[in-house]
Amino acid sequence: MSNDALAQPIDALAEVHALTEAATTAGYAPSIHNTQPWRWRLTDRTLDLFTNRSRVLTVTDPDARLATLSCGVALHHARMSLAAQGWRVTTTLMPESADPDHLARIHVDGRAPVDLPATLHLRAIPLRHTDRRPVQGEPVGQQELRAITAAVEAEGTWLHTLRPEQVFELASAADHAQRTEADEPAWRDELAYWTGGTRPVGTGIPDAAIPTRATRTTVPGRDFGHHGDLRVSADHDKAAVFVMLYGRADEPTDWLRAGAALSAGWLTAIESGVSVLPHSAPVEVLATRQALRVMLASVGHPYLVLRLGTTDPADAGPPHAPRLPADQIIEQP
Repeated sequence: MSNDALAQPIDALAEVHALTEAATTAGYAPSIHNTQPWRWRLTDRTLDLFTNRSRVLTVTDPDARLATLSCGVALHHARMSLAAQGWRVTTTLMPESADPDHLARIHVDGRAPVDLPATLHLRAIPLRHTDRRPVQGEPVGQQELRAITAAVEAEGTWLHTLRPEQVFELASAADHAQRTEADEPAWRDELAYWTGGTRPVGTGIPDAAIPTRATRTTVPGRDFGHHGDLRVSADHDKAAVFVMLYGRADEPTDWLRAGAALSAGWLTAIESGVSVLPHSAPVEVLATRQALRVMLASVGHPYLVLRLGTTDPADAGPPHAPRLPADQIIEQP
């Protein structure tokens, strides 16, 4: 038997292992209410990404806008894993027009040099977490902001830094959005499910990540309907910088790209000593989403608002949110 014949099954096993590792790494991605609305299907040299409709917020996110964006983050995590392992891949978005839940396909094309920036991103993925405490310290520097912006733009999405007067407009929009949602009993029930004891094991937002009381911030944080165990100071996040992810169109493919951009920007932020807190409430309500678009002079569509702040290297922050085991998100033949 030739060496080439022996190499083929070995390479096939290596590809399956790499794709499995990629899907497992993708499980660390942030998602709306930590719903983890993705599932992966592994076949031969291909990894397919699908929306898991059972974990889509039907009241908060009826168009699956934020679920798709969350899946875009997971897709970027998977790409970084494969690039860091030294694999060349082709990624196709929305590969089947007849199946809107089939979001992407990753196909392994062969070996490639290890991608060093991807290696740095891969190391940052397990470190990423959402910190809802007020921002302290100095504002994010221009060098760090440029690096985050460049990472976002490399994924085909843009980042707008809000001016001081726009931060007050954002605060008004966030408050209006949360009051609008809180007036709807079905929305309150949905939020309580994903932040309570009845949610699926390995998902949702634990009390350890929810502040013990309302934070003193210009832009109100998410009101979860109850206080948690995360201790917060009485400080005001005056050092916070707010940015908006946006793009030229507002279709599922754009939401996927926005998710990849969020991943790239967030991982770059971690490497730069910058914390990221997503504010999704203003994009969950049509009226406030339109208000955000006005801030962009109607040249783009808003996907998500992010609060940036400098981090204290000695502060580990709140615990990481729970995760589903790999066998619940990866289908294998």
